[in-house]
Amino acid sequence: MNYPTVAKELLELIGGKANLEALAHCATRLRLSVKDESLIQEDAIENLDGVKGQFKVAGQYQIIFGSGIVNKVYAEVAALTGMAEMSTRDVAAAGAQKQNVVQRAVKGLSDIFVPIIPAIVAGGLLMGLFNVLTAKGLFIDGMSLIDANPGMADLASMINTFANAPFVYLPVLLAFSASKKFGGNPFLGAALGMLMVHPDLLNGWGFGGASVAGTIPTWNVFGFEIQKVGYQGSVLPVLVCAFILAKVENGLRSVIPSVLDNLLTPMLAIFITGFLTFTLVGPATRDIGFLLGDGLNWLYDSAGFVGGALFGFIYAPFVITGMHHSFIAIETQLLADIAVTGGTFIFPIAAMSNIAQGAAALAVGMTTKDVKTKGVALPSGITALLGITEPAMFGVNLKLRYPFIAAICAAAISSAFLTMFNVKAQALGAAGLPGIISIRPDSISVYVIGMIVSFAVSFGLTLVLGARQKAKEGTAKQAAA
Repeated sequence: MNYPTVAKELLELIGGKANLEALAHCATRLRLSVKDESLIQEDAIENLDGVKGQFKVAGQYQIIFGSGIVNKVYAEVAALTGMAEMSTRDVAAAGAQKQNVVQRAVKGLSDIFVPIIPAIVAGGLLMGLFNVLTAKGLFIDGMSLIDANPGMADLASMINTFANAPFVYLPVLLAFSASKKFGGNPFLGAALGMLMVHPDLLNGWGFGGASVAGTIPTWNVFGFEIQKVGYQGSVLPVLVCAFILAKVENGLRSVIPSVLDNLLTPMLAIFITGFLTFTLVGPATRDIGFLLGDGLNWLYDSAGFVGGALFGFIYAPFVITGMHHSFIAIETQLLADIAVTGGTFIFPIAAMSNIAQGAAALAVGMTTKDVKTKGVALPSGITALLGITEPAMFGVNLKLRYPFIAAICAAAISSAFLTMFNVKAQALGAAGLPGIISIRPDSISVYVIGMIVSFAVSFGLTLVLGARQKAKEGTAKQAAA
């Protein structure tokens, strides 16, 4: 591959250096922000050496080159444009200017939750390991591994402690990340998160029982009763309070003299936001969070397989828009309240969608005679089975259309099947084949059957629709001749 030539041609096909606002790359994609997208010659770019696909999302134009190749193409383009010092965050910031309110909101949620996903995944998978050790009948009839090997009891207890930590102290992680996103001091945000889970407060998970029993502890401040309740496992209250903290902090910095700023601003920001948290904002947003979680679970439980089919059908289109990142906030809340919700129903459905996209790409790769398409379809199909669908979806399925249609139909069918058996995940992870470890032990067999259904239907339907498409193209050629 002649990287300087590819870079020079690519720059011309996107409208030249003058049309390029920002440039960066990730592991597989060149990420661009351009002033005028109408100047991009997509058909010509598709035929450039090394290009495996392209798409527009979140105000960015992204070109898939693949691991290793993208670095070299980027280096040549950066040398031609002088944009070598830019990062993916710079491209995202430039692209955000072209987004509407909904897109910006989704991106904001993504920016807050994506950094803390490793902690949530670690805790969730450890929780899955604990359940494997304690689930009765999973390996031995009528017994758990702990029952059969009592010496492992303390090990299981230790794993359970490790697993619960990220969820018990979730407000600390969320407040740190959210404060940073909202322009505040992230360490002040962490302090606010610590305040919301302080051990002097009633544990947030005991709030329901204490409310019924009438034993909620309170502060009496000048005759006002303020509930001393923590926010363990809460999401919405933390996000709103972190936003308020950032605004209060920046507002104070604008009026307090610089000589007193380091003393007064942190103290007043924490006091004002903390007071608002326990008097107004926290209780109101906690109730909204309860209603949201209860509503989603009611919809899932009451709509049955029809609701599951609809969600499975629309999940991949949500991925195209990037709005699937907003599901992370919902899943985090469902997992934090796992004793009530039983886990998240979104993860299994996402896995069915990912597997369907991978199967469709593999079907294309195994039947196409085009070398370039085969070279993209086969590896991207395998990657999708492991939970990363963008290369398969944008590089193969959406380009040909019929594989994408087959995949969303297969996702609908397999998701309906999972919904009939109330399959839920007790952890986040890779939504695909590795997702087995995230599923509740009593539902693993149904999940595996669902994956087989998703793969088989998507693969088979892609072959049928592909044969039909070739027949139509052949008829059209004969008519033209």
